[in-house]
Amino acid sequence: MSLYENAVRQFNKAADIMNLEKDLKDVLTKPKRELTVNFPVRMDDGTVRVFTGYRVQHNVARGPAKGGIRFHSEVTLDEVKALAFWMTWKAAVVDIPYGGGKGGITVNPKELSDGELERMSRRFFSEIQIIIGEEKDIPAPDVNTNGQIMAWFMDTYSMNVGRTELGIVTGKPLEIGGSEGRTEATGRGVRICIEEGINYMRKLGKITKENKDLTVAVHGFGNVGTYASILTAEEVGMKVVAVSDSSGGLYNAEGFSPAELKELSEKTLSRKSSLHDVNDGKYKTITNDEIISLDVDIFSPCAIENTITMDNVDSVKAKLIVEGANGPLTPEADEKLTEKGVFIVPDFLANAGGVTVSYFEWVQGLQWNFWELEDVREALHRKMTKAFYDVIETMEEYKTDMRTAAYINAVRRVATATKLRGIYP
Repeated sequence: MSLYENAVRQFNKAADIMNLEKDLKDVLTKPKRELTVNFPVRMDDGTVRVFTGYRVQHNVARGPAKGGIRFHSEVTLDEVKALAFWMTWKAAVVDIPYGGGKGGITVNPKELSDGELERMSRRFFSEIQIIIGEEKDIPAPDVNTNGQIMAWFMDTYSMNVGRTELGIVTGKPLEIGGSEGRTEATGRGVRICIEEGINYMRKLGKITKENKDLTVAVHGFGNVGTYASILTAEEVGMKVVAVSDSSGGLYNAEGFSPAELKELSEKTLSRKSSLHDVNDGKYKTITNDEIISLDVDIFSPCAIENTITMDNVDSVKAKLIVEGANGPLTPEADEKLTEKGVFIVPDFLANAGGVTVSYFEWVQGLQWNFWELEDVREALHRKMTKAFYDVIETMEEYKTDMRTAAYINAVRRVATATKLRGIYP
């Protein structure tokens, strides 16, 4: 089953529970637009290479499309469709006025020089400009894209229209209209869901330990996993005992201090190296299979899709899973863990901190009026906490799992907007 089919399967489970009309199901499971572009880029050696890129807009009933652009060798139209689909529900579950969009280029950016990367980025953004705009579709960073690439995107669009448009992308550097708190936002949202997930489990009597005795493993040490692990240790006081990236993981039974996690992050970033490369023998090395099977209280997959499948689901020992990545559990693995009593905070709620602060950045850019960091953090915490407990309320009402409840909340909002707007002409 493809990633998009997996996403639709999860949607259908919620739609059936809420008795959603068939015609609305058909509308809400189909992308509004799918754009594929094949475009030439001149390389440093003078040759021309043709790249393939995509931009998918899934739904715009509640507002302009919103979603990241990723540069990765395995980007496909199916993947981009699934991610755009999830973005619709992610924006709706935290109740911000966006629809879902996503984009990407099939490329390994590590193989490109800085000049080639810039030329490819600018040409791609020019190619998709026919469907984007600050009131139509607002891209953002994703896998292997960053603030510098967003700056090129913003400048390319602005040059093409003849004026500076701060609202055309989010995730920009602060110096050109970015928002305080945007870089940490997705990881901070995961940290909020970890804390509230434990609070809810305590209420049910499923967790009795104090925060300082709770162990956490974070799979994926990119932007999301780094901030999730640092903030969970620093602000919530939990014991982060393992982190990992594509090379494998590092384990510390006593828990990594926030300073140690920050040092590891700085070393991997500055050296463009893996965790295993910067370890220097200080910590125990483990594999990614081992980090998934660690005997911890909380596991947060923050790396890639399909991290936990039917092949490894039986090894999972965590009582709480908070999904920082998109689609880290296959539907079958998700069902099996839920049957075992594992409490799962779904991806499109847990990692919605990024799109929420992107929304704040967009509003700031449209108004040319910028917020202080504490204002951003306070607004994010308020949005995420309300969304979390709105989903809990629906979960208890329908006596279902949290993922299905999150879909019900999100689908209800988008379906209502669709019905109110009607069909034109």
